[in-house]
Amino acid sequence: MAKVTLDQVGKTYPNGFEAVKPSSFDIADGEFVVLVGPSGCGKSTLLRMVAGLEDITDGQLMIGDRVVNDVDPADRDIAMVFQNYALYPHMTVRRNIGYGLKNRKTPAAEIEAKVQDAARMLNLTDYLDRKPAQLSGGQRQRVAMGRAVVRDPSLFLFDEPLSNLDAKLRNQMRIEIKALQRRLGVTSIYVTHDQVEAMTMADRIIVLNEGRIEQIGSPSEIYHNPASTFVASFMGAPPMNLLDAQADGSALRIGDTTIALPATRQGSGPVTLGIRPEDVDLQSAGQVPFRVDIVEELGAHRLLHGHLADQPFTISTGNDVDHRPGDIAITLRPEMIRLFDAQTGAAL
Repeated sequence: MAKVTLDQVGKTYPNGFEAVKPSSFDIADGEFVVLVGPSGCGKSTLLRMVAGLEDITDGQLMIGDRVVNDVDPADRDIAMVFQNYALYPHMTVRRNIGYGLKNRKTPAAEIEAKVQDAARMLNLTDYLDRKPAQLSGGQRQRVAMGRAVVRDPSLFLFDEPLSNLDAKLRNQMRIEIKALQRRLGVTSIYVTHDQVEAMTMADRIIVLNEGRIEQIGSPSEIYHNPASTFVASFMGAPPMNLLDAQADGSALRIGDTTIALPATRQGSGPVTLGIRPEDVDLQSAGQVPFRVDIVEELGAHRLLHGHLADQPFTISTGNDVDHRPGDIAITLRPEMIRLFDAQTGAAL
Protein backbone atom coordinates (compact mmCIF):
# COMPACT_ATOMS: atom_id res chain seq x y z
CA MET A 1 0.00 0.00 0.00
CA ALA A 2 1.12 3.56 -0.61
CA LYS A 3 0.15 7.18 -0.33
CA VAL A 4 -0.06 9.08 -3.64
CA THR A 5 0.80 12.79 -3.83
CA LEU A 6 0.32 15.06 -6.83
CA ASP A 7 1.97 18.46 -6.55
CA GLN A 8 0.87 20.76 -9.40
CA VAL A 9 0.92 17.83 -11.83
CA GLY A 10 -0.14 18.83 -15.35
CA LYS A 11 -0.03 17.69 -18.95
CA THR A 12 0.51 19.91 -21.99
CA TYR A 13 0.99 18.32 -25.41
CA PRO A 14 3.55 19.60 -27.94
CA ASN A 15 0.80 21.37 -29.91
CA GLY A 16 0.06 23.49 -26.83
CA PHE A 17 -3.14 21.69 -25.77
CA GLU A 18 -3.37 21.62 -21.96
CA ALA A 19 -5.11 18.30 -21.25
CA VAL A 20 -4.66 18.53 -17.46
CA LYS A 21 -4.15 21.86 -15.74
CA PRO A 22 -1.70 21.79 -12.78
CA SER A 23 -3.48 19.82 -10.06
CA SER A 24 -2.59 19.01 -6.46
CA PHE A 25 -4.13 16.44 -4.11
CA ASP A 26 -3.17 13.57 -1.78
CA ILE A 27 -4.58 10.05 -1.75
CA ALA A 28 -4.22 8.38 1.62
CA ASP A 29 -2.82 4.90 2.11
CA GLY A 30 -5.64 2.42 1.45
CA GLU A 31 -8.08 5.04 0.12
CA PHE A 32 -10.41 4.45 -2.84
CA VAL A 33 -10.55 7.63 -4.94
CA VAL A 34 -12.67 8.03 -8.07
CA LEU A 35 -11.88 10.49 -10.87
CA VAL A 36 -15.15 11.38 -12.58
CA GLY A 37 -16.17 13.74 -15.33
CA PRO A 38 -17.44 13.88 -18.91
CA SER A 39 -15.47 12.65 -21.92
CA GLY A 40 -12.44 14.82 -22.60
CA CYS A 41 -12.18 16.24 -19.08
CA GLY A 42 -8.67 14.81 -18.50
CA LYS A 43 -9.45 12.00 -16.06
CA SER A 44 -7.87 9.19 -18.12
CA THR A 45 -4.85 11.35 -18.95
CA LEU A 46 -4.35 12.01 -15.23
CA LEU A 47 -4.59 8.27 -14.48
CA ARG A 48 -2.14 7.46 -17.27
CA MET A 49 0.34 9.95 -15.83
CA VAL A 50 0.14 8.15 -12.49
CA ALA A 51 0.66 4.86 -14.34
CA GLY A 52 3.64 6.22 -16.28
CA LEU A 53 1.94 5.77 -19.65
CA GLU A 54 1.90 9.56 -20.22
CA ASP A 55 4.80 11.91 -19.56
CA ILE A 56 4.28 14.53 -16.85
CA THR A 57 5.03 18.01 -18.23
CA ASP A 58 4.47 19.95 -14.99
CA GLY A 59 4.77 19.23 -11.29
CA GLN A 60 5.81 16.26 -9.22
CA LEU A 61 4.20 12.85 -8.63
CA MET A 62 5.04 10.71 -5.60
CA ILE A 63 3.98 7.12 -4.89
CA GLY A 64 4.88 6.38 -1.30
CA ASP A 65 8.05 8.28 -0.47
CA ARG A 66 9.42 8.12 -4.01
CA VAL A 67 9.22 10.69 -6.81
CA VAL A 68 8.24 8.69 -9.88
CA ASN A 69 8.08 11.31 -12.68
CA ASP A 70 10.84 9.53 -14.59
CA VAL A 71 10.29 5.98 -13.30
CA ASP A 72 9.20 3.35 -15.83
CA PRO A 73 5.67 1.94 -15.39
CA ALA A 74 7.04 -1.53 -14.59
CA ASP A 75 9.03 -0.10 -11.68
CA ARG A 76 6.21 1.90 -10.05
CA ASP A 77 4.71 -1.08 -8.15
CA ILE A 78 1.27 -0.54 -9.67
CA ALA A 79 -1.33 -2.80 -11.27
CA MET A 80 -3.79 -1.50 -13.87
CA VAL A 81 -7.18 -2.85 -14.95
CA PHE A 82 -8.26 -1.64 -18.39
CA GLN A 83 -11.63 -1.12 -20.03
CA ASN A 84 -11.00 -3.74 -22.72
CA TYR A 85 -9.73 -6.51 -20.35
CA ALA A 86 -6.47 -6.94 -22.42
CA LEU A 87 -6.48 -10.73 -22.02
CA TYR A 88 -4.45 -13.11 -24.18
CA PRO A 89 -7.08 -15.07 -26.17
CA HIS A 90 -4.86 -18.15 -26.70
CA MET A 91 -4.09 -18.54 -22.98
CA THR A 92 -6.24 -20.14 -20.30
CA VAL A 93 -7.52 -18.13 -17.36
CA ARG A 94 -4.78 -19.69 -15.22
CA ARG A 95 -2.03 -18.54 -17.59
CA ASN A 96 -3.57 -15.10 -18.09
CA ILE A 97 -3.66 -14.45 -14.35
CA GLY A 98 -0.12 -15.70 -13.77
CA TYR A 99 1.50 -14.31 -16.91
CA GLY A 100 2.97 -11.20 -15.28
CA LEU A 101 4.49 -13.26 -12.49
CA LYS A 102 6.01 -15.66 -15.01
CA ASN A 103 7.65 -12.72 -16.80
CA ARG A 104 9.18 -11.73 -13.47
CA LYS A 105 10.58 -15.27 -13.22
CA THR A 106 8.57 -16.03 -10.08
CA PRO A 107 8.90 -19.73 -9.09
CA ALA A 108 6.16 -21.92 -10.60
CA ALA A 109 4.87 -23.12 -7.23
CA GLU A 110 4.48 -19.54 -5.99
CA ILE A 111 2.68 -18.55 -9.19
CA GLU A 112 0.22 -21.42 -8.81
CA ALA A 113 -0.46 -20.57 -5.16
CA LYS A 114 -1.10 -16.91 -5.99
CA VAL A 115 -3.33 -17.82 -8.96
CA GLN A 116 -5.38 -20.18 -6.80
CA ASP A 117 -5.78 -17.53 -4.08
CA ALA A 118 -6.91 -14.92 -6.62
CA ALA A 119 -9.29 -17.39 -8.28
CA ARG A 120 -10.95 -18.19 -4.96
CA MET A 121 -11.25 -14.51 -4.14
CA LEU A 122 -12.87 -13.73 -7.51
CA ASN A 123 -14.97 -16.91 -7.90
CA LEU A 124 -12.92 -18.10 -10.87
CA THR A 125 -11.77 -21.49 -9.55
CA ASP A 126 -14.08 -23.43 -11.91
CA TYR A 127 -12.89 -21.45 -14.94
CA LEU A 128 -9.11 -21.67 -14.63
CA ASP A 129 -8.73 -24.01 -17.62
CA ARG A 130 -11.06 -22.07 -19.92
CA LYS A 131 -10.01 -19.47 -22.46
CA PRO A 132 -11.37 -15.90 -22.52
CA ALA A 133 -13.73 -16.64 -25.44
CA GLN A 134 -15.54 -19.14 -23.20
CA LEU A 135 -16.23 -16.52 -20.50
CA SER A 136 -18.87 -13.83 -20.02
CA GLY A 137 -17.92 -10.15 -19.92
CA GLY A 138 -18.07 -10.09 -16.13
CA GLN A 139 -15.87 -13.19 -15.86
CA ARG A 140 -13.30 -11.68 -18.24
CA GLN A 141 -13.17 -8.56 -16.11
CA ARG A 142 -12.59 -10.74 -13.03
CA VAL A 143 -9.67 -12.38 -14.82
CA ALA A 144 -8.21 -8.93 -15.54
CA MET A 145 -8.62 -8.07 -11.87
CA GLY A 146 -7.04 -11.38 -10.87
CA ARG A 147 -3.99 -10.56 -12.97
CA ALA A 148 -3.68 -7.29 -11.02
CA VAL A 149 -4.29 -8.90 -7.61
CA VAL A 150 -1.53 -11.54 -7.91
CA ARG A 151 1.07 -8.82 -8.38
CA ASP A 152 0.38 -7.61 -4.82
CA PRO A 153 0.90 -3.96 -5.85
CA SER A 154 0.99 -0.87 -3.67
CA LEU A 155 -1.45 0.91 -5.99
CA PHE A 156 -4.44 -0.24 -8.10
CA LEU A 157 -5.46 1.82 -11.16
CA PHE A 158 -8.84 1.21 -12.83
CA ASP A 159 -9.52 2.82 -16.23
CA GLU A 160 -13.32 2.64 -16.79
CA PRO A 161 -13.29 -1.15 -16.22
CA LEU A 162 -17.07 -1.60 -16.35
CA SER A 163 -17.90 0.38 -19.50
CA ASN A 164 -18.25 -2.74 -21.68
CA LEU A 165 -20.68 -4.52 -19.34
CA ASP A 166 -24.46 -4.41 -19.33
CA ALA A 167 -26.33 -2.60 -16.55
CA LYS A 168 -26.91 -5.66 -14.36
CA LEU A 169 -23.29 -6.78 -14.55
CA ARG A 170 -22.06 -3.25 -13.87
CA ASN A 171 -24.07 -3.17 -10.65
CA GLN A 172 -22.69 -6.54 -9.59
CA MET A 173 -19.09 -5.70 -10.48
CA ARG A 174 -19.26 -2.36 -8.65
CA ILE A 175 -19.96 -4.24 -5.43
CA GLU A 176 -17.28 -6.85 -6.14
CA ILE A 177 -14.56 -4.30 -6.92
CA LYS A 178 -15.33 -2.27 -3.81
CA ALA A 179 -15.40 -5.42 -1.65
CA LEU A 180 -12.09 -6.58 -3.14
CA GLN A 181 -10.44 -3.23 -2.48
CA ARG A 182 -11.71 -3.25 1.11
CA ARG A 183 -10.42 -6.80 1.61
CA LEU A 184 -6.96 -6.06 0.21
CA GLY A 185 -6.68 -2.53 1.60
CA VAL A 186 -4.75 -1.34 -1.47
CA THR A 187 -4.75 2.34 -2.43
CA SER A 188 -6.90 2.65 -5.55
CA ILE A 189 -7.63 5.25 -8.25
CA TYR A 190 -10.69 4.56 -10.37
CA VAL A 191 -11.69 6.49 -13.51
CA THR A 192 -15.28 6.64 -14.75
CA HIS A 193 -17.71 8.95 -16.54
CA ASP A 194 -20.59 7.29 -14.65
CA GLN A 195 -21.55 9.41 -11.63
CA VAL A 196 -23.48 6.47 -10.10
CA GLU A 197 -20.28 4.41 -10.03
CA ALA A 198 -18.46 7.34 -8.45
CA MET A 199 -21.12 7.90 -5.77
CA THR A 200 -21.44 4.23 -4.80
CA MET A 201 -17.77 3.22 -4.81
CA ALA A 202 -15.62 6.13 -3.70
CA ASP A 203 -14.22 7.12 -0.34
CA ARG A 204 -13.57 10.46 -2.05
CA ILE A 205 -14.53 11.80 -5.46
CA ILE A 206 -12.49 14.16 -7.64
CA VAL A 207 -14.73 15.87 -10.20
CA LEU A 208 -12.89 17.10 -13.30
CA ASN A 209 -14.06 19.49 -16.00
CA GLU A 210 -12.05 20.66 -19.00
CA GLY A 211 -8.76 19.56 -17.46
CA ARG A 212 -9.24 21.16 -14.06
CA ILE A 213 -10.48 19.95 -10.69
CA GLU A 214 -13.95 21.31 -9.91
CA GLN A 215 -14.33 19.72 -6.46
CA ILE A 216 -12.83 17.09 -4.16
CA GLY A 217 -14.93 15.55 -1.39
CA SER A 218 -16.83 12.58 -0.06
CA PRO A 219 -19.84 11.38 -2.06
CA SER A 220 -22.13 13.07 0.49
CA GLU A 221 -20.25 16.39 0.29
CA ILE A 222 -20.23 16.36 -3.49
CA TYR A 223 -23.95 15.56 -3.66
CA HIS A 224 -25.32 17.87 -0.98
CA ASN A 225 -22.87 20.78 -1.29
CA PRO A 226 -21.69 21.02 -4.91
CA ALA A 227 -19.01 23.64 -5.45
CA SER A 228 -20.39 24.76 -8.81
CA THR A 229 -23.32 24.41 -11.16
CA PHE A 230 -21.22 21.98 -13.19
CA VAL A 231 -20.88 19.61 -10.22
CA ALA A 232 -24.54 20.12 -9.31
CA SER A 233 -25.71 19.20 -12.81
CA PHE A 234 -23.23 16.34 -13.33
CA MET A 235 -23.54 14.50 -10.02
CA GLY A 236 -26.93 13.01 -9.24
CA ALA A 237 -29.52 11.01 -11.16
CA PRO A 238 -31.62 12.98 -11.86
CA PRO A 239 -29.32 16.00 -11.45
CA MET A 240 -29.95 19.04 -9.28
CA ASN A 241 -32.56 21.47 -10.62
CA LEU A 242 -30.96 24.79 -11.61
CA LEU A 243 -33.16 27.87 -12.01
CA ASP A 244 -32.43 31.48 -12.93
CA ALA A 245 -33.51 33.64 -9.98
CA GLN A 246 -33.12 37.06 -8.37
CA ALA A 247 -31.97 37.33 -4.75
CA ASP A 248 -33.14 40.28 -2.71
CA GLY A 249 -32.00 39.87 0.89
CA SER A 250 -34.25 37.32 2.55
CA ALA A 251 -36.40 36.83 -0.55
CA LEU A 252 -35.73 34.96 -3.76
CA ARG A 253 -37.77 35.63 -6.89
CA ILE A 254 -38.26 33.02 -9.60
CA GLY A 255 -40.46 34.57 -12.25
CA ASP A 256 -43.60 35.75 -10.46
CA THR A 257 -42.93 33.53 -7.42
CA THR A 258 -41.21 34.72 -4.22
CA ILE A 259 -39.53 32.32 -1.78
CA ALA A 260 -38.30 33.19 1.71
CA LEU A 261 -34.67 32.30 2.36
CA PRO A 262 -32.97 31.32 5.64
CA ALA A 263 -30.22 33.65 6.89
CA THR A 264 -27.48 31.31 5.63
CA ARG A 265 -28.79 31.51 2.05
CA GLN A 266 -29.42 35.24 1.71
CA GLY A 267 -27.85 37.43 -0.97
CA SER A 268 -28.59 39.98 -3.65
CA GLY A 269 -28.57 40.19 -7.43
CA PRO A 270 -29.00 37.53 -10.13
CA VAL A 271 -28.24 34.00 -8.92
CA THR A 272 -28.77 30.40 -9.94
CA LEU A 273 -30.98 28.48 -7.52
CA GLY A 274 -30.19 24.80 -7.05
CA ILE A 275 -32.34 22.20 -5.37
CA ARG A 276 -32.34 18.40 -5.58
CA PRO A 277 -35.48 16.73 -7.02
CA GLU A 278 -36.14 14.91 -3.73
CA ASP A 279 -36.03 18.15 -1.69
CA VAL A 280 -39.41 19.33 -2.93
CA ASP A 281 -42.65 18.84 -0.97
CA LEU A 282 -45.91 18.11 -2.75
CA GLN A 283 -48.77 19.47 -0.68
CA SER A 284 -51.95 21.45 -1.15
CA ALA A 285 -50.50 24.34 0.88
CA GLY A 286 -47.59 24.74 -1.52
CA GLN A 287 -46.80 28.27 -2.66
CA VAL A 288 -44.89 27.56 -5.89
CA PRO A 289 -46.85 26.71 -9.04
CA PHE A 290 -45.47 23.76 -11.01
CA ARG A 291 -46.79 22.32 -14.25
CA VAL A 292 -46.34 18.55 -14.57
CA ASP A 293 -45.73 17.55 -18.20
CA ILE A 294 -44.51 13.95 -17.93
CA VAL A 295 -44.70 11.33 -15.15
CA GLU A 296 -41.84 8.82 -15.27
CA GLU A 297 -42.54 5.57 -13.41
CA LEU A 298 -39.46 4.01 -11.78
CA GLY A 299 -41.07 1.41 -9.55
CA ALA A 300 -40.19 2.51 -6.03
CA HIS A 301 -40.56 6.18 -6.92
CA ARG A 302 -41.72 8.53 -9.66
CA LEU A 303 -40.12 11.46 -11.44
CA LEU A 304 -42.35 14.40 -12.33
CA HIS A 305 -40.90 16.39 -15.21
CA GLY A 306 -42.31 19.79 -16.01
CA HIS A 307 -41.75 23.53 -15.71
CA LEU A 308 -41.44 25.99 -12.86
CA ALA A 309 -41.61 29.66 -13.96
CA ASP A 310 -41.15 28.44 -17.55
CA GLN A 311 -37.90 26.66 -16.63
CA PRO A 312 -37.35 22.88 -16.74
CA PHE A 313 -37.81 21.28 -13.33
CA THR A 314 -37.93 17.70 -11.99
CA ILE A 315 -39.40 16.32 -8.76
CA SER A 316 -38.66 12.90 -7.26
CA THR A 317 -41.53 11.50 -5.21
CA GLY A 318 -42.86 8.22 -3.85
CA ASN A 319 -45.41 6.10 -5.66
CA ASP A 320 -48.02 6.27 -2.90
CA VAL A 321 -49.87 9.18 -4.51
CA ASP A 322 -51.16 9.17 -8.06
CA HIS A 323 -49.72 12.11 -9.98
CA ARG A 324 -50.92 13.12 -13.43
CA PRO A 325 -49.89 15.86 -15.87
CA GLY A 326 -51.32 19.26 -14.90
CA ASP A 327 -50.79 22.21 -12.57
CA ILE A 328 -49.96 21.62 -8.90
CA ALA A 329 -48.54 23.67 -5.99
CA ILE A 330 -45.24 22.67 -4.40
CA THR A 331 -42.87 23.82 -1.65
CA LEU A 332 -39.10 24.11 -2.05
CA ARG A 333 -37.50 23.27 1.27
CA PRO A 334 -35.62 26.51 2.11
CA GLU A 335 -32.85 24.76 4.05
CA MET A 336 -32.05 22.60 1.00
CA ILE A 337 -31.74 25.46 -1.48
CA ARG A 338 -28.25 26.15 -2.82
CA LEU A 339 -27.28 29.41 -4.52
CA PHE A 340 -24.65 29.83 -7.23
CA ASP A 341 -23.11 32.85 -8.93
CA ALA A 342 -25.10 33.51 -12.10
CA GLN A 343 -21.94 34.32 -14.07
CA THR A 344 -19.23 31.95 -12.83
CA GLY A 345 -21.41 29.10 -11.57
CA ALA A 346 -19.45 28.98 -8.28
CA ALA A 347 -21.34 28.21 -5.09
CA LEU A 348 -22.21 31.23 -2.94
